[in-house]
Amino acid sequence: MNLRTPVSPDDLAAVRQWFDTLSKHCRAVDYEGARPIFADDMIAFGTFTDFMIGRELAEEKQWRNVWGTIREFRYDLDKIEAIVSADRLTAVGMGVWQSHGFHPNGDRFDRPGRTTVVLGRKAVGDPFVATHTHMSLFRGTPERSYGNFAKSEVV
Repeated sequence: MNLRTPVSPDDLAAVRQWFDTLSKHCRAVDYEGARPIFADDMIAFGTFTDFMIGRELAEEKQWRNVWGTIREFRYDLDKIEAIVSADRLTAVGMGVWQSHGFHPNGDRFDRPGRTTVVLGRKAVGDPFVATHTHMSLFRGTPERSYGNFAKSEVV
């Protein structure tokens, strides 16, 4: 049984835009700037906390333990996949990221992973906002990076 229907190009572009926006804020270590793309009452799974309810907790327990320790976080936007509800107000986006992590001695390592995000919006054409995220590293990737990078320009 097949249940997925083709995703409209506009909706796929909106899902990809969410992933691109997250990438930019992560690379810039810009927690404040990223807040609007996440619902206040989001639910998340992450590397450092198994289950989090609320954007503030996700920022405290997850984002602030990762973003400033890695470099070059980005998704291949052409490979982002999406499932969009019939009313086009809810979507599930899936993507694979690449980034650089750092060992305690400063040596760089590849730090790939994957994301599943549930997105919602109040009206078709509005930008999507994350209501749930699940980000995980690929098997065998060190869980912790030891870089120490400050906020920079969002690019």
